[in-house]
Amino acid sequence: MYIRAASNISPQNTFGNQPFLSELAEYTGDRLTCIEPDYKTLIDPKLLRRMSRIIKMGVAAGTACLHGAGIDIPDAIITGTAYGCLEDTNTFLSKMVQQNEEALAPTAFIQSTHNTISAQIALLLQCHNYNNTFVNGGASFENALLDAMMLLYEGEACNVLVGGIDEITVNGHVILHRMGLYRRGLTSNLELLQSWGKGTMAGEGAALFLLCDQSSGSDWAKIDGVSGFYKPRNIAEIQQQISNFLSAQNVCVDDISLLITGKNGDVKNDSIYQQIQQAVFIETPAMGYKHLCGEYPTSSAFALWLTANILKTGSVPATIGQATTPVKKILIYNHYQMIHHSLILLSAC
Repeated sequence: MYIRAASNISPQNTFGNQPFLSELAEYTGDRLTCIEPDYKTLIDPKLLRRMSRIIKMGVAAGTACLHGAGIDIPDAIITGTAYGCLEDTNTFLSKMVQQNEEALAPTAFIQSTHNTISAQIALLLQCHNYNNTFVNGGASFENALLDAMMLLYEGEACNVLVGGIDEITVNGHVILHRMGLYRRGLTSNLELLQSWGKGTMAGEGAALFLLCDQSSGSDWAKIDGVSGFYKPRNIAEIQQQISNFLSAQNVCVDDISLLITGKNGDVKNDSIYQQIQQAVFIETPAMGYKHLCGEYPTSSAFALWLTANILKTGSVPATIGQATTPVKKILIYNHYQMIHHSLILLSAC
């Protein structure tokens, strides 16, 4: 698959024609929130009134992505989300209690379903083509990518709009914080990966990509392969999965210019990446990305946007690190709470 265009609303200045991570936004605490654009310039103000925050982010990112690719209507729209429209769900359930289940407005219920974002994009575009949403926890975005790959491989579509979208709400954040997922005390996201401790920082984002089966000559990057595996028993099994994946792509470890991992500052979470780097990628430059966007189930969509930009520009921004060799192939390895593991291999066009 070729990435024709991409759009990303995240806790960093990534939306629109911004310089590629020339300056990093710093957050202190246990939560990173998206820097949102002026939606009135992207979406009809009359429609904005009925949209929750996550729908605005998804629709705006999707619209901008299609505009960047010069495509009016895609052959398919596929999204991945673990949490869905949490704010609408919370609103509807709260009103059920407050109003004793009587005289309830249906809007919040209608928009609380996980597929609302892809449906809203299709409604605005008047797109009647394939439309699907994957809700598989930490594997949601990867499954959306695999679905797109199958559509393109089977000739069912020539271009597909694919995205990973999740938001963090006040109530959702409180619940996950009680479960011990996030840091207690003040922590800067820019120091997150250097200050190991218990827990990480919450994040959110909406990253969408226009994927095509043919090269246009001006693509951002090429996705060579996507793979996922579930609850590996030990490090040896993870090593075997990585070896099998690279072999299937006819690639060896020495061909990887850069390894991007899902390190998030949590000791237990990051120990897996440390062991894999020491066992497999000893000589390969590596860097993390979750200090930029925070931890959430579809954060690998942010990693894909970051990787595509690095391959497009041919260099790693000085604000996040540097690669000592020309960047030609990048491997993304991420796991979410040690349950869902994924590998995405990209190469320069």
